[in-house]
Amino acid sequence: MTKTRMFALMFLSTLSGVLLSIWAVPTNYNALSLSELTQKATAGNAKAQFYLGTRYYNGQSVQQDFQEAINWFQKAAEQAVAEAQLNLGFMYENGQGVPQDLQEAVNWYRKAAKQKNVQAQHKLGVMYYEGQGVPQDFQEAANWWRKAAEQGFAMSQSNLGKMYYEGLGVPQDFQKAMNWWRKAAAQEFALAQYNLGVMYAEGQGTPQDFQEAMNWYRKAAEQGHASARNNLGYMYEHGQGVSQDFQEAANWYRKAAEHGHASAQNNLGYMYEHGQGVPHDIVLAYALFNIAAADGDEEALANLDLAVKQMTSEQIEEGKTILRQWRPGEPLPTASKTGRANSSSETKGIP
Repeated sequence: MTKTRMFALMFLSTLSGVLLSIWAVPTNYNALSLSELTQKATAGNAKAQFYLGTRYYNGQSVQQDFQEAINWFQKAAEQAVAEAQLNLGFMYENGQGVPQDLQEAVNWYRKAAKQKNVQAQHKLGVMYYEGQGVPQDFQEAANWWRKAAEQGFAMSQSNLGKMYYEGLGVPQDFQKAMNWWRKAAAQEFALAQYNLGVMYAEGQGTPQDFQEAMNWYRKAAEQGHASARNNLGYMYEHGQGVSQDFQEAANWYRKAAEHGHASAQNNLGYMYEHGQGVPHDIVLAYALFNIAAADGDEEALANLDLAVKQMTSEQIEEGKTILRQWRPGEPLPTASKTGRANSSSETKGIP
């Protein structure tokens, strides 16, 4: 049987959720009733317009109403409130309160970005990278991510590192990629920490250093990064940068597998099939290979075919029961009823 590890670099290209104000809401605004805030907004107070839009967007002390949110963000945006321009862009991009209009989204992101709003600069980079509302242009994507990165925005620093790694919109330069990832990693950005681990493990842009790779994988893994957890498990299994420890390997594979990481599911299945770091359990191996194969892991599919040849019909049925019951994010079972049984004299089943 074979196993895989996920050493591919990863790329986070967007921001989730509405992008709200950098301004902290002043106490005097936060304490205002809806009618008082509306009165100020109607009188043309730009901050009041923005905060009123925020209340309607979030449904804070008022029924959520995206159209009202758009209305007040628009008024504040026309008074050059960058945060309102940013939020307008987000709502046009996602069709909230208005029909989706990617060109209009780009228009408002650009207005906020020109005012040095880092989130708008980042989003504008995303739009150019993906070709949404504008022709795809990697140079422009890198340009806007650089502006945000130079203001310390970790997500843009991470994305700019990936552009240097791949040579998209900028000359390929592994050392510059690492430099930007270091900046993002220093802000506890897990994706950048993971990518640094990959670079050290592979010796790209730096001499190969498994201990340093372990260090960065661990930082990302402790923040819940599934691929970092998988790779950490691999390094414990193979004694790279750390003493070989099958139990620790299985522990990290499990953490990644429970959150839907196909390679880790395959790897943990292998550990169960061979009794490495966990008791031998062919039923759990079968279940894990099935889960990973369903997510497109080709190694798991091959391992599944081999596992089935070792199993009885009863074991296969128990494995199918586990498959029906388990959901990503839930703890995986640690033992089966029939998976450790000696099946040499029993009739083998079919999947």
